[in-house]
Amino acid sequence: MSGRLKAEGCRLKVGNSGAACWALLVATSLMMSAGHALAADELQRREEQAMKAAVARVAPSVVRIETVGGLERVGQVLIGTGPTTGLVVSAEGHIVSSAFNFAQKPDSILVTLSDGSRHAAKLVATDHSRMLVLLKIETEAKLTVPEAVPLAEMRVGQWSLAVGRTFDAGQTNLSVGIVSALDRIWGKAVQTDAKISPNNYGGPLIDIAGRVLGVLVPMSPDGTGEMAGVEWYDSGIGFAIPLAGVVQVLPKLVQGQDLQPGVLGVNLKGADLYGQATTLAAVRATGPAYKAGFRAGDVIVEAGGQPVTRPAELKHQLGRLYAGEKIKLVARRGDGRIDREVELADKIEPFDFPFLGILPMRPLAGEKAAGLVVRYVYPDSPAATVGIKAGDRIQAVGGTEVESADSLAQKLQNLAPGEPVQIEVRRGSETLLLRPILGRLPESLVDELPPAHAAVEPPVAPDKPGETEPEQPQVGVVALKIPEFQNECLAYVPESYDPRVAYGVVVWLHAPGGLKQDELIELWKPLCQQHDFILVAPKATDRTKWQPTEGRFVRRALDDVMKNYTTDPSRIVLLGQEGGGAMAYLVGLASPDVVRAVAVVDSPMPRLVQVPETEPVHRLAFFTTLATKSETTAAVEAGIKRLRAMKYPVTVKEVGEQGRSLLTDELEALVRWFDALDRL
Repeated sequence: MSGRLKAEGCRLKVGNSGAACWALLVATSLMMSAGHALAADELQRREEQAMKAAVARVAPSVVRIETVGGLERVGQVLIGTGPTTGLVVSAEGHIVSSAFNFAQKPDSILVTLSDGSRHAAKLVATDHSRMLVLLKIETEAKLTVPEAVPLAEMRVGQWSLAVGRTFDAGQTNLSVGIVSALDRIWGKAVQTDAKISPNNYGGPLIDIAGRVLGVLVPMSPDGTGEMAGVEWYDSGIGFAIPLAGVVQVLPKLVQGQDLQPGVLGVNLKGADLYGQATTLAAVRATGPAYKAGFRAGDVIVEAGGQPVTRPAELKHQLGRLYAGEKIKLVARRGDGRIDREVELADKIEPFDFPFLGILPMRPLAGEKAAGLVVRYVYPDSPAATVGIKAGDRIQAVGGTEVESADSLAQKLQNLAPGEPVQIEVRRGSETLLLRPILGRLPESLVDELPPAHAAVEPPVAPDKPGETEPEQPQVGVVALKIPEFQNECLAYVPESYDPRVAYGVVVWLHAPGGLKQDELIELWKPLCQQHDFILVAPKATDRTKWQPTEGRFVRRALDDVMKNYTTDPSRIVLLGQEGGGAMAYLVGLASPDVVRAVAVVDSPMPRLVQVPETEPVHRLAFFTTLATKSETTAAVEAGIKRLRAMKYPVTVKEVGEQGRSLLTDELEALVRWFDALDRL
């Protein structure tokens, strides 16, 4: 402003002769620019000095870690063998690092201190909630313990420096950013935009004073395990576990106690974490919430002294707690309130799905009927034992009115095999009160099935002038194009498609060599028409193999079909052969919110894939072929054992000594199994 005023004064004084004034203006501007440049240079110099001083302060506490031996691959991630980073947390030789660095279960661990000395280390304990490990080395020298930043002093926008000791044991490596968020990953982590990668996992995130904000780890808001979040490295989204919190649990880790995330033992209604009330859809009978008195239908309104209005808020309060810790929960039940303190568990026994033994009729869109009509009764099932017959109408279960298959499923998911349940059945003009003992989901194939719904009459033409029928989606062979993916994908939608009918979806994942479109459509066309299915056939970019990253494409193709057609959420199936079977396992186990069955032909389950716990609200069943003398026989049997240990029903079809494709009648039996996935 002062330069502008001087120029204006000069202009008024000299009138039309402005050359001298212009020279003064230019000179003034140059002086100001030079001043700004000097100030900027000085600021940059001071920032650089401060960062160097901060790193120098923490450097004695940053160690280099080398691992020897162990697994080469964890899940679909190839584990490197290069050095990683750790952080000293006790003068006696305790060091924390990211659990990612030890996912391969190494045979030996070597730690290089800042003075260059090398020491053998042993793994003492693991924090499975925050994915940290505690190591111990034996050393006579006292190690330098860094200062932790108190949680109350952390601020969004402050400098953050990610430090590692990877490339050269004699010096540290670093990247610079800011703290971009606090309380991330459900209350566990600090977020930074500094570059974070396996080079500095396990190292410290420090402030500009050289104090430690947290320990760098890969994390994900959705996934769990050592590999969760690793795909984000160097993306500008990185996480660190606050060191102040690590210090609080350090005594337990030093004693060799592994720490587990706390489990409440409930499932919430719906999948939207942000737009609905926190209503309990299922409460596990063996879980802490059930033992404290909470039941399905309760609405959690307070957790840990904080109000709760949506599932994300409850998850945030629970996310930071360990097994064994307690939390106060308040729930609304009708017009009353329930106030309980709950001690969280480390695990809950796998949920065993109860089974009544019926298939329900599927109403057409717009059909209204009281109760649930029985389509089919499984032989020797609990329903058959008490005399329930096809055509009966189930009106109530346990005193609760049944309005649909969903309402019956919701009632059953809060019960267990071996429990009795009272069923009210209407047969003609007669009402029957029956008390079957619930069984377990069957693993056998089913015989011929009666129709699943009433005959579909042609739609009624609009009766008002000017009205037009709604536009119908494409039928027959349809080419699907999924944005952002180069993969090709086709679908077959029965020419008789009617939006009043809910169609199941079968996603066919081809074996190496690709798929022959004409043969595939010819094989599946009658099956889709008879059993109300839509076939989706994505193609791998490399026809000889599927890449793990193509799982996202498979899921997107499935979502696209479900968005544009009327689909039945209880009959969504992934079917794969050989390498396509491995992809079916990967996508199916990662998509419990959508997929209801995984069927594989001549394909073992990937050995290192994680099998999630069964969930009452998300039923998932498996089908596999088994060859008795194939090179994959042992691997297939191992996968079956793992799934059954988690209480998943697994239907096994033996196909002889060597693996092969399904014969026509075997495929028809498999599709009938798909058609019966809405069993209750």
